[in-house]
Amino acid sequence: MTQEPILKARGLTKRYGKVIALNDCDFDLYPGEILAVIGDNGAGKSTLIKAISGAVVPDEGQIWLEGREVSFKTPIEARAAGIETVYQTLAMSPALSIADNMFMGRELRKPGIMGTLFRQLDRPRMEKFAREKLNELGLMTIQNINQAVETLSGGQRQGVAVARAAAFGSKVVILDEPTAALGVKESRRVLELIRDVKNRGIPIILISHNMPHVFEIADRIHIHRLGRRLCVIRPQDYTMSDAVAFMTGARLPEGVTEAA
Repeated sequence: MTQEPILKARGLTKRYGKVIALNDCDFDLYPGEILAVIGDNGAGKSTLIKAISGAVVPDEGQIWLEGREVSFKTPIEARAAGIETVYQTLAMSPALSIADNMFMGRELRKPGIMGTLFRQLDRPRMEKFAREKLNELGLMTIQNINQAVETLSGGQRQGVAVARAAAFGSKVVILDEPTAALGVKESRRVLELIRDVKNRGIPIILISHNMPHVFEIADRIHIHRLGRRLCVIRPQDYTMSDAVAFMTGARLPEGVTEAA
């Protein structure tokens, strides 16, 4: 690719005592692509994503966003820079409404003295924005923007979480196992949502163990092994069995040695 990555990392290293979770790891995400990140349990892919999203501060290495070096100390800093993460737990409050969850931590206040002094929320504006964003992603099955999230199905909750990330993630959206706890029909809808987000021009990092899903929607696949990037492959050039063999170390891609 001749274009520059929108998100780039070089030499990321993170140690927890004697355990090396990230070992001189590199990473590249290009504009408008879906990049899947796969790896065996304990390979360090979660630590990599946490380092990119500000949840973990690497001991060594650099990260660049749109060509500018960044150093996130917290997820809030990463979020302010335009990187939104949808964690496997969804990080939602079940008792609150859809609109409240969409704006959790970034609530809109009423204009004037009612907002500044009395800190009253501008609920009509929040509800309007939430409804627009859900409609944009085709989540028309959710009729009432004020219903509690706990009343939604698993797929609908995931949809709200993805819509929230797409609404505020101006640069990058990270999805951690978005279909892990869903049935076939709901998984299909979430994959369509991911494509919708991509079509809006937002690049996506997809962490998943579901190989059929990865090979169906990813443009490139970052294979993580032993704390670093082993290789990046294109789904059309390899089979799922190849990817699993690379991931587990049963086989190495051409030109790659285990010590490299």
